[in-house]
Amino acid sequence: MALPIIFEKEVADAVIQRIQQLTFDTPAQWGTMRVDQMLAHCNVTYEMAYENKHPQPNPVMRFILKLFVKPVVVNEAAYKKSSQTAPAFIIKDERNFSIEQKRLIDYITKTQSLGATYFEGKESNSFGLLNATEWNNMFYKHLDHHLKQFGV
Repeated sequence: MALPIIFEKEVADAVIQRIQQLTFDTPAQWGTMRVDQMLAHCNVTYEMAYENKHPQPNPVMRFILKLFVKPVVVNEAAYKKSSQTAPAFIIKDERNFSIEQKRLIDYITKTQSLGATYFEGKESNSFGLLNATEWNNMFYKHLDHHLKQFGV
């Protein structure tokens, strides 16, 4: 079954509404991240898509990521609870909840406004060229997974 399309305004707005339901003390249903860390963690995906903030993996690591991790990340199957994550996505320090929440909402708004066409054939930092469906699946299911983690 196809995932909702984050490039559609109604879907993006629904995700943003879920994010807006979070508060600085919303507890996790599972896992060890606090809500501020989760928001910062979700922002990493968009930092990698839009900013030159995270270095590309070396060629060997990129090959491994494309071979083993990409199929899990870009398919339609939901992530398992407490799945492992890449080092760049691990947030250990305290973050400003309001700032991280606003950043994530801004990234989702930007993604929706750019639309699927922008992402068709766009290169991922870790996985190489992705089509718009793969980008959508990566964006939407990661957000959905973590918003469910925090009960919204």
